[in-house]
Amino acid sequence: MRGDDVNRMRLRVLEAVTDSALKDLDFEKLPDVLLRRVQELFQVDTVTLLQVDARGEQLVATATVSLDEEVFQGVRVPVGSGFAGRVAKSREPVRISHVDRSTVVNPLLWERGLRALLGVPMVAQHELIGVLHVGSVTERQFSDDEVEMLQIVADRLAVAAHAHRSRAERTAAAMLQQSLLPSRLPTIKGWEFAARYVAGTESGVGGDWYDVFELPDDRIGVVIGDVVGNGLAAAVVMGRLRSALRAYAIEFDDPTEVLAKLDRKASHFEPGKMATVAYAVIDTAAHRVRIALAGHLPPLLAVPGTPTRYVDVPIGPPLGYFLGVTGRRAVSIDVPAGALVAWFTDGLVERRGADLDERLELLRASVTPEAPETVCAHVMANLVGSEPASDDTALIVVRAG
Repeated sequence: MRGDDVNRMRLRVLEAVTDSALKDLDFEKLPDVLLRRVQELFQVDTVTLLQVDARGEQLVATATVSLDEEVFQGVRVPVGSGFAGRVAKSREPVRISHVDRSTVVNPLLWERGLRALLGVPMVAQHELIGVLHVGSVTERQFSDDEVEMLQIVADRLAVAAHAHRSRAERTAAAMLQQSLLPSRLPTIKGWEFAARYVAGTESGVGGDWYDVFELPDDRIGVVIGDVVGNGLAAAVVMGRLRSALRAYAIEFDDPTEVLAKLDRKASHFEPGKMATVAYAVIDTAAHRVRIALAGHLPPLLAVPGTPTRYVDVPIGPPLGYFLGVTGRRAVSIDVPAGALVAWFTDGLVERRGADLDERLELLRASVTPEAPETVCAHVMANLVGSEPASDDTALIVVRAG
């Protein structure tokens, strides 16, 4: 291209990506509009948008012009393999002038008769979003100016895709987490329950959860946990752990064995993930609670006539990385009539710039042998108050009648 032609095309590209009409489009419609503009501006035969999957391992064709089969057939390209995979891995533009099985992994590209391809990465907030590529059925050498201008379009799509994905993941994570938290706590004669859950303002929705369920032989299972991380990925792992723990709780009476089985499951099926969990089994007839901890802070015990204290229970390793498949320990405590036990996640006591020991002491002083709902309200008022927590906060209180 001559200088004047380049300047005119650059102006048209900038106008295309800054068109105010695009602001009113949902992201589902935006790629179709921009990809057709790219086809016209760059005078190419095909335009394809591939987005990276949740694991960051494959590119999935999500929008295209003149290569509908890519989307209809769910084409996937491993990051690092072939043409688009090279673009994704290097996060640099790639140009090729020879299209066959030696340069691309998607047979649709050479079957379409393409002879030249230009691909650029889509990156937003330092995160790989996908790859945008154009193709020509005639021999062609894409210029540096065309690379630069296609990158402008890719950057616009990347920002929109990142924002859309973030909103969608937050919504999905919130819905998933709310569906997994108990819709109501059990009604068991002689026992009272209350709980609170508040999503963190910085983490959005994370992996905190609590659960209370009835077990055979007049027993109750109580769980509270925290998956490291936030967003949809943490919420999904949390859901899997919750379901697995319930299954193990039916099969094994001892909390240490339940946590050991859960650790083995998490370490094998959730590689690279970690979670803290407190699991307790209440024997309602004997007024005894057996507690085991996997990297979680100990609960509080409040008995009428005595100072509230943290239960002296060994804090075993968290779940993940096969750290505690064996050797876990538990303790049993008496919970007489009128006494209560309170479990919590670290979001309740950890605050930026605050002393943890002081916060733990404030929590201890806030837990008294009163009605569980009263205790929850008192704790949240003293520990949260009018300052929103940056991390998720979960609290569950159980009192013996």
